[in-house]
Amino acid sequence: MEGSPYGMEYSDRNQKTKCCSTSLKIFIGALAFCYFSKSLTGFYTKSTITQIERRFEIPSSTVGIIDGSFEMGNILVITLVSYVGAKFHRPKIIGAGVLLMGIGTLLMASPHFIMGRYRYGTAATHTNDAGNFTVISTCSSDSQETLQKPYSGCQQEESGRSPLWVMVLLGNAMRGIGEASIVPLGMSFIDDYARPENSAFYIGCLNTLGVIGPIFGFMLGSLCANLYVDIDSVFQASVTITPQDSRWVGAWWLGYVVSGLLTLLAAFPLWFFPRALPENSQISELNHPPQQHKTIPSLTEIVKGATSVPGVALGIFLSGLMMKRFKWDLLTSARVNLYAGVAMLFLAVPFFALSCGNLEVAGVTVPYQGSKEVQGVISDVLPSCNDDCGCPDIHWDPVCGENGVTYISPCHAGCSSTQGAGRNMTFHDCRCIQSWGLSVGNSSAVLGQCSRDPKCNRMFYIYLGLQSLAFFVYSLGTVPYFTLSLRIVDPELKSISVGMLLFTVRVLGGIPAPIYFGSLIDSTCLKWGRTKSCGRGACRIYDIETFRFLFQGLTIGLRVLAYSLLWIATIEIQRKMKSDKQLSRDTELQKCPSNDPEHEETIK
Repeated sequence: MEGSPYGMEYSDRNQKTKCCSTSLKIFIGALAFCYFSKSLTGFYTKSTITQIERRFEIPSSTVGIIDGSFEMGNILVITLVSYVGAKFHRPKIIGAGVLLMGIGTLLMASPHFIMGRYRYGTAATHTNDAGNFTVISTCSSDSQETLQKPYSGCQQEESGRSPLWVMVLLGNAMRGIGEASIVPLGMSFIDDYARPENSAFYIGCLNTLGVIGPIFGFMLGSLCANLYVDIDSVFQASVTITPQDSRWVGAWWLGYVVSGLLTLLAAFPLWFFPRALPENSQISELNHPPQQHKTIPSLTEIVKGATSVPGVALGIFLSGLMMKRFKWDLLTSARVNLYAGVAMLFLAVPFFALSCGNLEVAGVTVPYQGSKEVQGVISDVLPSCNDDCGCPDIHWDPVCGENGVTYISPCHAGCSSTQGAGRNMTFHDCRCIQSWGLSVGNSSAVLGQCSRDPKCNRMFYIYLGLQSLAFFVYSLGTVPYFTLSLRIVDPELKSISVGMLLFTVRVLGGIPAPIYFGSLIDSTCLKWGRTKSCGRGACRIYDIETFRFLFQGLTIGLRVLAYSLLWIATIEIQRKMKSDKQLSRDTELQKCPSNDPEHEETIK
């Protein structure tokens, strides 16, 4: 048998099948590394958004534009890459895209090495970085004399808002352009050379491995956020603010250097894969009809970043496993996706009830003693206990009084004397704290905001638990969601189908969402910081109650709209499948002999 032509043909075919399977698994591993690096950088960007906002003194709406630049770059090329790229060397095109992502990531870190050191006004130092005006930190005779002079803190010749944030935007856009090749070309390449029953499972494994990236992304973001921005040039011990301070800026740039180098490394293996894998006869017959052979298609902080990710990974893995085990068709895949989304919608409803109270800031969220109500920051932060101190309203240097209330600055607390230096500085004889009924000996304050109510931590952990469950349920529909985009079109259109799907997601969600969510967040700001030119800087404190209702309400509203459209699509798929089934029956009945009632009944 082995010596016969048939045996030789069988052996050769078996060898090709094994070679195809091995090469495909190696490709999946290399692609998974790309998924890991791109998701690490993406989620690191999400975790460092506030650091970028504070470092460049820009509002949340501008940060939303930076975040959305990834999607903007992506949609510029994704349809072209999806369609044209499928006709060429797909692994090398993916490798070129990953290389571009690495370069863009390193570009995002470059402003740190161009800008000067980060400066923040604080009561621990009595002059600003230019040394040309005195910061009024306490209520003293010096401050009353300064009141008689025009406030010279605003610097017209130097804009406090650095324009270098544009480089971060351009780097993120380059990441989006590079990412356009990974998903559509990678998924179509896998689906072309994997057995039909294994394709969904491989895609599920690929996405599961890619979900590990956010874990490390959030961990890296947490680590960098607790390192001072100028750690490469300033001693950490000399910094007088802590990571809990709204003026704190972490080493946001460091994570981009790490992830950028990792992304460059991920691009390397893809350049060594062939344009096409050895043909598997069973795969070829199913996925490549004869007419298509004319062309070859080518810790606590860590828990806060990482809690939801395992649930997502498990959900994606199980969805791929169930598709392989139960062989779901198009209709079942659509229904599972719909049910998972609706279930997540109901699980998100309790988020409205999980809340923490606003931080008690005198004149902003709570009144000074004797004030009837909070009427506004500018009008209410200068009550009788500090109205003769000349406190500048643009200053933000919070202190925590012994009454448990945060004050905008020692001056706003009516403090007239200090002891100590640096982080250990304390302020005494604070008249506004005394107005709460405290004795003179208990009217001191320390640098920094007061701690929140301990029950906020409990609420936060409950929120994380519910969010993890919701993400797990939603992730059960992830693989069916992508499988739909591959199965509803002809085999040669797989790449363009996934590309159009991602294009639509980015146009309708990825680009506008960060912008209008950023504007929504800005609308809840209670106290804005100021740049050196006295322009509006980053927000220092938000109205948490309003924030929660607006954010969750808009999110749920968008989900209801999305799942309504998915329900309509599911009905259309069901109608189409019934129509095709009826057409198939009619065709068989026409072929059936009229005198063979048993065969006719079997078809029915």
